[in-house]
Amino acid sequence: MAPHKTTPDDDGDDDMQDVDSMQVDSAGAGEKTLVKDELEQMFDDDLDDEPMVDASNVYKNNSGKAGMAVVSDILSANPSDPQIMLQFYSRLFPWRQLFRWLNHSELPSTDFAHREFAFTLHNEAYLRYQSYPTFETLRRDVLKLNPSRFEIGPVYSARPRDRKQVPKGSFKPIEKELVFDIDLTDYDEIRTCCSKTKICIKCWQFVTMAIKVVDVALREDFGFQHIMWVYSGRRGAHAWVCDKKARRLDDGKRRAIAAYFEVVKGGSQSGKKVNLDRPLHPHIRRSHDILKDDFKRNILENQDPFRTEKQAERLLQLLPDRQLNEALREKWDSTIERPSSDKWKDIDALAGSGASKTVIPKVLLEHKQDVILEYTYPRLDAEVSKHLNHLLKSPFVVHPGTGKVCVPIDISKLDEFDPDDVPTVMQLLKEIDDWKNPVKKEEDGDNPLSRVSDIDKTSLKPYHDLFSKFVQKLLNAEKSDHLEKPKIKMEGVDF
Repeated sequence: MAPHKTTPDDDGDDDMQDVDSMQVDSAGAGEKTLVKDELEQMFDDDLDDEPMVDASNVYKNNSGKAGMAVVSDILSANPSDPQIMLQFYSRLFPWRQLFRWLNHSELPSTDFAHREFAFTLHNEAYLRYQSYPTFETLRRDVLKLNPSRFEIGPVYSARPRDRKQVPKGSFKPIEKELVFDIDLTDYDEIRTCCSKTKICIKCWQFVTMAIKVVDVALREDFGFQHIMWVYSGRRGAHAWVCDKKARRLDDGKRRAIAAYFEVVKGGSQSGKKVNLDRPLHPHIRRSHDILKDDFKRNILENQDPFRTEKQAERLLQLLPDRQLNEALREKWDSTIERPSSDKWKDIDALAGSGASKTVIPKVLLEHKQDVILEYTYPRLDAEVSKHLNHLLKSPFVVHPGTGKVCVPIDISKLDEFDPDDVPTVMQLLKEIDDWKNPVKKEEDGDNPLSRVSDIDKTSLKPYHDLFSKFVQKLLNAEKSDHLEKPKIKMEGVDF
């Protein structure tokens, strides 16, 4: 099956796939156009013998001396500046935890060695089918290539770098986490506070509501336990479902799960986008119960989507009774921009007053339920979830537009998460620069308490700790599972 292709969006949350050609810098020769295979061959070495990049030598102060204090000299630079990214990758990126997460074991295995990584270089070249036996080799390559970001793909039947050496047709994806993508762009027609790339805490609640619904369904309806939610860096969130049974789902099962969450249908044109059969499916009933209070607070009060005459007409289109609509329109025309919360109350008030002789209470209730779901239910990019060979941005990379780190979201404190509080890469480097160690080395030897990792000096630490705990729980579950771990696939031998 050919990889699913999409056009990159402003958020950088898209899945970037094969390209026919790309630009790479050629030393002393400016830009040179290379086809994809030629570019990949440039970096086919495992880099085992390459020296590790020493990021402390990247920056120098006015005196020419390298050191921590020089970080403050580059805080006004672009967050995707190659020098900033090199500092981040060498000092703050959690390489060991990333390995443990994707490897499902402390010891190297094909779960990691056959995993595809794809790099977006600073000259916009895109490098696919990279693979590494250990996190040290991955780290070394990243420090050499210094990409602006990188994506994680599936585990293949052979090392992705060796795909041209295996028999035709035998190189195929065999497992990958089930993933979901929530992007506020899909809510532009109903969010009133912001649009396009702009977000605020009010419209972030659309993401919060979506996470609540999807997370509980994945756990209660499908039995998944190891679900990690990650902030996309600007206006969305990704879910990584890491259970073994989720990783081994084929495309058909992934499409079925994605379809399970398809409730809001239709484009940006007017028209009813939620049309549900009754009685409601238990998942839909539970989702409505979760979202109905959020509808009052996050939609009616914070978004106020029915205040103007044009907006109110949109609400009337979603109601079933013509006589009731006429009575509501007459009432609202007499009040300039009546708040949405009052207009919502007016529906039941006028229906109960006898303003319409044709209204059917049961039908009206069902339509109101549909309105609540249309304005609160998750709007997922289903294509992201349907394909085993889909690539998704790695946790803890830096969003090139905002400079924010793509950090995990603590599901137990979901309502407290604010994207404005997520640290930027420049902020983190400054925190390292400003950090003062209260414990000093003894003259007669090294005091182990004086050795503090760079992550521990920054506001990235809580997110790193959350990731570490998640990974440890996943590894504990893998150990308790008596199924054999996959070995290197041999021709004709199935996993």
